[in-house]
Amino acid sequence: MLFLLFVGMASAQENLTGYWEPKFSVNYKVTGLYSHNFSLSNRNYLLDDGQFTLQGRQLDLAHFSKLKVRDNQSISVGVQYRFRNNFEDGENELRFTQQYNFTYRPYTIRFGHRISAEQRITQSLTTHRFRYRIALDVPLQGEKLDPGEPYFVGSLENLWSVSKGNSPQYDTRISSQIGWLIGKDLTIQLGLEYRFEDFTAVSPKNVIFLLTGAQLAL
Repeated sequence: MLFLLFVGMASAQENLTGYWEPKFSVNYKVTGLYSHNFSLSNRNYLLDDGQFTLQGRQLDLAHFSKLKVRDNQSISVGVQYRFRNNFEDGENELRFTQQYNFTYRPYTIRFGHRISAEQRITQSLTTHRFRYRIALDVPLQGEKLDPGEPYFVGSLENLWSVSKGNSPQYDTRISSQIGWLIGKDLTIQLGLEYRFEDFTAVSPKNVIFLLTGAQLAL
């Protein structure tokens, strides 16, 4: 079903690029309030210039440290390195992130708000990006998530990017994923994300992601 949706959106959109992005991450709890997250992700072209293909674009290594300040609030800082010129003509990137998370659960649905700032540093340019995301997740069986059961995750995010000598860029991202809790420590997810990039420009970009991921909690 996801593949058919991807093909349908590809045929309906102009200036469209499609990617497949698998990701593996590990959460490590140091104390009850402090934890680490390590992740490895790989972005690959699926649709480029109107042609279906499978070609690597980049590799991302990231680390986040998170501190809970209340039961439903946390702050975190992260660092990421993007290997780009190993795959195609592009610059590698060093990224620093600072973010605040707030969650609440009125019933079985959990809502989350995230505000973050990023500094994206390449050899030629430093870009400051500010992001706001609202997300929800809900178990698809019963009122709480138990091992072996599926869940749904959806999000809407807006981004504002500024850099010296360039006009500001505004992006919107919408995603939906289905996940499964495998055992008590492993989750896997599958879904789609649509990005409407630089939508105030004369020729905005449409980007579709096929997302697959696994997360291990230690």
